[in-house]
Amino acid sequence: MNMKSPVHCGRWIRCSTVVMLLATAIVKAQAPPAPPPATPQENPPASAEKPKKKSARLPDFLIHGTVFTEKGLSFPGAELRIRVVGEKKYRWETYSNSRGEFAVRVPSGADYEVLVQTKGFVNQTHTVGAKSSGDEETVVFLMQPVTGGKK
Repeated sequence: MNMKSPVHCGRWIRCSTVVMLLATAIVKAQAPPAPPPATPQENPPASAEKPKKKSARLPDFLIHGTVFTEKGLSFPGAELRIRVVGEKKYRWETYSNSRGEFAVRVPSGADYEVLVQTKGFVNQTHTVGAKSSGDEETVVFLMQPVTGGKK
């Protein structure tokens, strides 16, 4: 008998299918019975977590910009502090990078006051409205040197 004949291949495929079906039946017979489905009157187990409520928080608002010297050069290391308008305490603080740039994410829906301060220069503030339809605002500060200091 030729091993590559179509009849032999067909018998082998049928035999392997029967073996697979028998193996599946044996595995199912050895598996423990499934627990009965929970009835609606039963309470869920105490370890089950309740679904988390979605927060009604608005998406973040990005305040970014650049700090320049009076000559128009980038101003690295300038301290920037941000607070909600009307509050005393500043909630966010950052510094300008080596190119004078900064970026801070704050919650939308409020007006913010951005304060830039650095030694030897006049402090500057700018108000940013995060209530608008946009999701970011760019602010540019041109620092002016303090005049009439101690002699």
